[in-house]
Amino acid sequence: MCPAWAWSRALCRQTPRSAARARWPCALKKSTSAPRSAPTPRKTTSRVSSRSCCTWATLPSISYRPRAAPLSRPCWPIRRPAAPSSSKSATRSTLPGNSTQGISCMSKSPNVAAKRGRMARWLISGPPLFYLLLFFAIPSLIMVFASVRYAGDYGGLAPVFDEAGKLNLTLENFQRFTSDFIYTAIFLKSLMYALITTFCCLLMAYPLALLIARSPKKYRDLLILLVILPFWSNFLIRVYAWMIILGPQSGLTQAVNYILGLAGIEPVRLLFTGFSVIVGLVYVHLPFMVLPLYANLEKHDPALVDAAQDLGASAWQRFWRITFPLSLPGVYAGAALVFIPALGIFAVSDILGGTGSDMIGNVIKQQFLETRDWPFGSVLSIVLTVAALIAAGIAVLVARPKREA
Repeated sequence: MCPAWAWSRALCRQTPRSAARARWPCALKKSTSAPRSAPTPRKTTSRVSSRSCCTWATLPSISYRPRAAPLSRPCWPIRRPAAPSSSKSATRSTLPGNSTQGISCMSKSPNVAAKRGRMARWLISGPPLFYLLLFFAIPSLIMVFASVRYAGDYGGLAPVFDEAGKLNLTLENFQRFTSDFIYTAIFLKSLMYALITTFCCLLMAYPLALLIARSPKKYRDLLILLVILPFWSNFLIRVYAWMIILGPQSGLTQAVNYILGLAGIEPVRLLFTGFSVIVGLVYVHLPFMVLPLYANLEKHDPALVDAAQDLGASAWQRFWRITFPLSLPGVYAGAALVFIPALGIFAVSDILGGTGSDMIGNVIKQQFLETRDWPFGSVLSIVLTVAALIAAGIAVLVARPKREA
């Protein structure tokens, strides 16, 4: 039976085209009667005598009309660019403007989805942003405004406007900080204490973090618990405990003085010195160095170290060529977490330090609570804040991965 809409080109590409026309003349008649612009050739396959045969078909142009969407689901039309035409592709419905139009049924409008995405981002980043704005930005602005005011007659801050109605602001407090070298010396000493504390914490925390990271998994949680166990007790109690350990009658002090006596050196005092301040700072901030290092070292691939060992690298070379470079992000994070708090702390030097061990935090506390010179205390606080921000910025820049050219 001759198909009413197609004519066969050849049986399995072996029958000539003239033979195909003689075999199915009605197909040729049907194809020539169709309009020239309407038909579009389409290549299909069929099974004839258990052999694959090729058939060329022509279909009339069909104009597509979008179906109406159900009332329960809102639909919006979407215009898409028309695909490139092909001589052997099926006919596509076209509309004016060289584009196709369809109906896309979605649960929500694109604008609603975008609004919900922005709302979700604000809900996630909003609380931390509000916290920083309320407890960091606003107090910093208040501190900056207080630094350019005069001190009151009985402490505190003088009125912004004097009796004549003039603005009562000054920059003398900043000139006092730069002209009096004693405050600059205290700030430099605090900077030195913070650097020594960071270096000592790194030397002590790196082997411990490496040991925890390479220990069996069933013991890691217990070891991390032992690291953070000191946080379960009060900060001041832990610092006061070092007064007993470093006291003149303690076993540690007597043992040190006995060894020094054998060497012909006079006895030394461990408490109320710069040494005791550094010991207290290292003890307080050591967990802040261990945790970032452990978090980084745990992610290292042991296969890299094994490959270096197979290539003949020694243990020292494996550490400096593989382990340490990969752990630098943890080193930078731990250094920032130790250096910034150690720079402005005052409780440790108050309890364990002597008269010559004051840090910048102790001077700020004295200006606000004892001397009640709030403008100058604000100037010292601004200097400390700027130094902390610079340290944090350096840590971020150094820890940023370098892009290869």
